[in-house]
Amino acid sequence: MNSKNTLYIFIIGVLISSCTKEVEIEIPGYEETIVIDGRIETGQPPVVFLSTSKEVYAPTNIEAFLNGYISGATISVSNGTSSVVLDEICSGNLTPAMEEIVSAMLGIEVSLLSTYNICAYTTLDPTIWGEIGKTYSLSVTNEGKTYTGETSIVAPTPLLASYWLPEPGTPNHGYSWCTLADPPNQFDGYFWEVNIIGQANGNTTDTGFEPTFSPTFDDAFFDGLTFDFWYENPFAYGSPEAFRGLYDMGDTVVIKLSKIDRTAYEFYEKKYVQLQTAGNPFATPTNIPNNLSNGALGVWAGFSPSLDTLICQ
Repeated sequence: MNSKNTLYIFIIGVLISSCTKEVEIEIPGYEETIVIDGRIETGQPPVVFLSTSKEVYAPTNIEAFLNGYISGATISVSNGTSSVVLDEICSGNLTPAMEEIVSAMLGIEVSLLSTYNICAYTTLDPTIWGEIGKTYSLSVTNEGKTYTGETSIVAPTPLLASYWLPEPGTPNHGYSWCTLADPPNQFDGYFWEVNIIGQANGNTTDTGFEPTFSPTFDDAFFDGLTFDFWYENPFAYGSPEAFRGLYDMGDTVVIKLSKIDRTAYEFYEKKYVQLQTAGNPFATPTNIPNNLSNGALGVWAGFSPSLDTLICQ
């Protein structure tokens, strides 16, 4: 290499290095926020959990989880006619029906609830229990601040049929299939959960209702249509790959298909997208919307479920 080429490379290197600029990014500090997880469904009392948000690097053990719950708040629910102040009830004193709801909301098995000191706000007053066609207003007052939200319980859309089909190559395992007739000319948001109450070996069981990997869907692409679709078994995610997500022939499954209003759908749809892409550096960042005021996180959601029993045979 001659001296002219060496000088040319040197000049280019100096020019490139001189264009480098140090960029300082100021990351905002963490600010603790109240999290409201409220749900009311047809024929059931409202159930509300209060907790505080956690910093991304905060401990994730069970002690930190339980210490995040908020006690002593004042919570009321109104349906436009009646207004009821909710009672604070802890997990060791829940009724069987409330255990099912709390188990689904927290993702904790019913059999384990009594071992944790988890408190929720609810009521035994049936005048405020969920009814189709009504709108429910939530008011939460904690440490001098008030947070509000509103949700509706819309009319359910029952399944026309449910059936089980074996997957090719796995004759004793298959997905649950269903037939749905979607109402035309309106928004319809759905939330899918299942409970296995009987096993292929004849044993009786009760897994509690569990949402599937992606439990929410709307009718943006099938408004007014009747069609068949399948859903996986959320209790078989840890099975060998050939049987992952499949039901065993002989299982007895209770399908719970709930309708939710648009704001509840938007919350759950974004929530599960975020859960599915967590840890993926190439995923698009997801902001989860909510229907709560005053900066609170979470959701106040109304559910109108319809139930169907599927025997896998």
